[in-house]
Amino acid sequence: MPQLSLTVNNQPVTAEVEARTLLVDFLRGPLGLTGTHVGCDTSQCGACVVSLDGKSVKSCAVLAVQADGGHVTTIEGLAAADGTLHPMQAMFREHHALQCGFCTSGMVMSAIDLVKTHPEGLTEAQIRHGLEGNLCRCTGYHNIVKAIAAAWPLMQSEPLPYAAV
Repeated sequence: MPQLSLTVNNQPVTAEVEARTLLVDFLRGPLGLTGTHVGCDTSQCGACVVSLDGKSVKSCAVLAVQADGGHVTTIEGLAAADGTLHPMQAMFREHHALQCGFCTSGMVMSAIDLVKTHPEGLTEAQIRHGLEGNLCRCTGYHNIVKAIAAAWPLMQSEPLPYAAV
């Protein structure tokens, strides 16, 4: 079996994995990081989104061995060591941008990448377009859009007390 070495939530990880193991299964199984959800197994819903080397990816569509040598951040790795929520997490909570919570981790991870790739700001249309790969079956996306818009200015400040992702 291939040997895998990577950094997950700022912690070095080394493990043997079957070559066919999906990143989502590696994170949820041996690492116990169950905040990354498996929603569809077909890369359609976005519940499994994580950050891989600073870019959001659907971890059900990435083999664990493809992350070898990389840096992975999951929803569990966002908050500061003292428990301070990442601004995106805080705004999702403040704006009630979740209901059942199943899609939330993938939404938050995608939203962080969306904000990072739009340093000039985001319109509502850009936010809605940027979330097209993430499905929420409970909300109408209105509060999710509001949360992302509210998090954008908070994420522009330095230094970051939370994971930069």
